[in-house]
Amino acid sequence: MQPLDIALPFFVAFGAALAVTPLVRRLALGIGAVDRPSERGVSLRPRMPLLGGLALGVGLAAGLAAALWLGGAEVPGQRLRGLLLGGALLLAVGIWDDRFGMRAWPKLAFQLLAAAIAILHGFQIYRLTDPITLTLVDLPTWLAWLASLAWIVGVTNAMNLLDGLDGLATGVGAIIGATLTLIAWQAGQPFGVCLGIALVAALLGFLPHNFPPARIFLGDTGSLLTGYMLALLAIEGYRRVSLLTFVVPLLALAVPILDTLLSIVRRAVRGAPIFSPDRLHMHHRMLESEGSDRAAVLQFYFLTAAFCLIAVSFTRLRGITAAIFLAAVIALTLRLLRNLGALSFRTEEKRAAESLEEERP
Repeated sequence: MQPLDIALPFFVAFGAALAVTPLVRRLALGIGAVDRPSERGVSLRPRMPLLGGLALGVGLAAGLAAALWLGGAEVPGQRLRGLLLGGALLLAVGIWDDRFGMRAWPKLAFQLLAAAIAILHGFQIYRLTDPITLTLVDLPTWLAWLASLAWIVGVTNAMNLLDGLDGLATGVGAIIGATLTLIAWQAGQPFGVCLGIALVAALLGFLPHNFPPARIFLGDTGSLLTGYMLALLAIEGYRRVSLLTFVVPLLALAVPILDTLLSIVRRAVRGAPIFSPDRLHMHHRMLESEGSDRAAVLQFYFLTAAFCLIAVSFTRLRGITAAIFLAAVIALTLRLLRNLGALSFRTEEKRAAESLEEERP
C-alpha cells in the first residue's frame, strides 16, 4: 500500500466524522434521542444528545469509500457486503434504542443476527493454532460458527458495556482499532488495513466532541457499531496470522472483554439477571479512585494501550517463549484486577455500608 492509500482514507474519515457530529447533535436533540440517567451511568446531565454512532458511521463509510476509490486494496465484495449489512442493522437498532429504548434480550437477538450476516459473508474463525506443535487446525463448520458468533457478539457487547464515561468507548476503540490495523498489516490483509484506518479515523474525528466534558455521547448507535467493527477487524487480521490460537486480538481487547466477563460472574454470584445494571464496572472503580471523569478516562486509555503493546509484541513470539510470557501477563493482570477491586463481588450497598463504618470515629 502506498502512503496515499493510507493518508486519504484517514483524513476523509476523520474530517467527515468531525464535521457531521454537530449536525447529528442537533438531530438528536430535535427528535428527543437524549440520555436517560440510570443506575449504570454516571452522567446526570439532562438532555445529553445520543446518536453519536451516526457521525461515526458517516466517517467510516466515507473513509472506506475513499480507500476503495483509490484501489489500494483488492475489494473482497462478499465480506464488504456483509460488513455493511451487519453494520447498517446495528446502526438501526442503536437509533431505535437511543430514541425509544430497547430491552436487553431483543437487542441481543439483533446482535446475533448481525453476527450471522457477517459469518455468512466470510467473517469466520475457521481455524486455530495448536499451541504445542504450532500447526493449524481446521474447525468443523458447527464449531467455526459457534466460535465466530461468540466472538462477534461478545466484543460488540463488551464495547457497549464499556460506554460509561465521556470519551471512554471512543478512545479505547481507537486505541484497539489502531492495534488491530497494525496486526492486519503484518498479516498482509490490505482490506483489514483499510477498514481499520477508516474506523480509527472516524473515532478520532468524533472524539473532540465526546472527550470530557462531552457534548454528545456515542449512544448504543455508536458503541454497538464500534464493537461490531472491531470484532470483524480482528477476524480479518487473524485470517493469516499463525499465532497461539487467538491470543493477539484477545490481548488487544483484554480490557473490555475482562470487564464484561467480570460483570457476568459478579451478577451470577449475586443471583442477579445477566443484563441488570450496576456501578461496579472497571470504569466506575477507576472513577472512584481517580476522582474525575477525565483522569479516569486517561487512566483507562493507558491501561488499554499497555495491553495493546503486549498484543503487538506477541506477534513476534512463538512456542514456549509465548507460553511463558502469556502466563506472566495473566498473573500480572490478575494482580491488577485485584488492586482495582474488580475481583470483589460485594454489592454496592455492602460497599457503601463498609465505607460508612470506616468513616465512623
